[in-house]
Amino acid sequence: MMRKLLLQASALRRLSNAHSLPSLLTSSSRRCSSSSSKTTSPQPPITSLEHLDDGPSQATSKISIDRSALYNPPEHSHEPSSDSELVKHLKGIIKFRGGPISVAEYMEEVLTNPKAGFYINRDVFGTEGDFITSPEVSQMFGEMIGVWVMCLWEQMGQPSKVNLVELGPGRGTLMADLLRGTSKFKNFIESLQIHMVECSPALQKLQHKNLKCVDEDSHNGNVDKRTISMLTGTPVSWHAALEQVPSGLPTIIIAHEFYDALPVHQFQRASRGWCEKMIDVAEDSPFRFVLSPQSTPAKLYLMERCKWAGAEEIAKLDQIEVCPKAIELTHTIAKRISSDGGGALVIDYGLDGIVSDSLQAIRKHKFVNILDNPGSADLSAYVDFASIRHSAEEASDDVIVHGPITQSQFLGSLGINFRVEALLKNCTDEQAESLRTGYWRLVGEGEAPFWEGPDDQVPIGMGTRYLVMAIVNKKQGIPISFQ
Repeated sequence: MMRKLLLQASALRRLSNAHSLPSLLTSSSRRCSSSSSKTTSPQPPITSLEHLDDGPSQATSKISIDRSALYNPPEHSHEPSSDSELVKHLKGIIKFRGGPISVAEYMEEVLTNPKAGFYINRDVFGTEGDFITSPEVSQMFGEMIGVWVMCLWEQMGQPSKVNLVELGPGRGTLMADLLRGTSKFKNFIESLQIHMVECSPALQKLQHKNLKCVDEDSHNGNVDKRTISMLTGTPVSWHAALEQVPSGLPTIIIAHEFYDALPVHQFQRASRGWCEKMIDVAEDSPFRFVLSPQSTPAKLYLMERCKWAGAEEIAKLDQIEVCPKAIELTHTIAKRISSDGGGALVIDYGLDGIVSDSLQAIRKHKFVNILDNPGSADLSAYVDFASIRHSAEEASDDVIVHGPITQSQFLGSLGINFRVEALLKNCTDEQAESLRTGYWRLVGEGEAPFWEGPDDQVPIGMGTRYLVMAIVNKKQGIPISFQ
């Protein structure tokens, strides 16, 4: 224990002197509004035996989230010209099948369709995009993640080679800040093999640029290229899925705002039992919600999720969201950690329990109709952290799950307060304001008390809205922040 504490203290001291302050203002991963976390947007009515309750509901059956602080930047446009093609594609699927499609299939097509998916062909992050995420708020976020990863590496026995995997790296900002923050720890940096799991060619190019990568000829005579990040001389590889990351090495996985974009199935309680919400073609608009007239394959996942909850909790709910891909991904992560050693860090907005009705769409920092102009807005849903925990524990007896804890608790235990104090010692008034604003957004709760600017841009802390969970091999012991 003393060794781990000494390592953390040494890491924080070096971090305090690692960078010049101006880099803080240029630091820019993924999804959150400029001043608050995502919130729930209204959905169109369902055409079926019964309608959703548009009025107030019990806390356990509907998520109530403050969305008053969403930042609305100047209008801009980056809608793809192929959006109409995606509408035609979705209608074609429905027509070919002779019936509606699931919300999950709609969500997957909208986000990752190879030609017109929201993430595929453009940069959607930052104030000029559609949302802002923690790594873009402040470089301190990536630096603290670096401290956590390095401490876990120490607990793993400082292996000479380790796979560092990031799922959905966005612009590559988190990884870039992590590398800069830990660059002085030679043994740690030299052990890293970085793997970026990214399906978007456009974002892959942006990550390549932000990590300052260069492609070198391999030394084995093959035509394959070896990519190196010039930030630290670390090899970097890209993959479309976690399964493509080579196994056999201890592995540390970062999943920051990745689970929330995985497609969810939605179910509503009706007089005939739980019915899956589907999406069909409407006469007066492109799409509408309906209820499936019969049982669907996804109901098996609903049954699995319900077995992890108490009967009283289920009885209070009128709607339930389940995410089969989150369960499958967690199984993959747990099995990899079980066989190769290491751990995974999951950071996202969500609940430590069943999620009722949270699916939402954001375009240009504004909430929009989920079915409006598919492909032009981000779709996401609250993460069911309880489901992740049960999935990991069922996948392997060799892993243990810690958390979730709040983002504020997580970053605080890593020493973000010491980092911000060190940066504030040598900065301009403008930089100090940026530091305080970024710090509050990462660890604060509610509106920042020090804000003197426009009311519609007051920083909203997401320190308690975002949750953090760790899945680690039992051999590593309890990771820092969860002790």
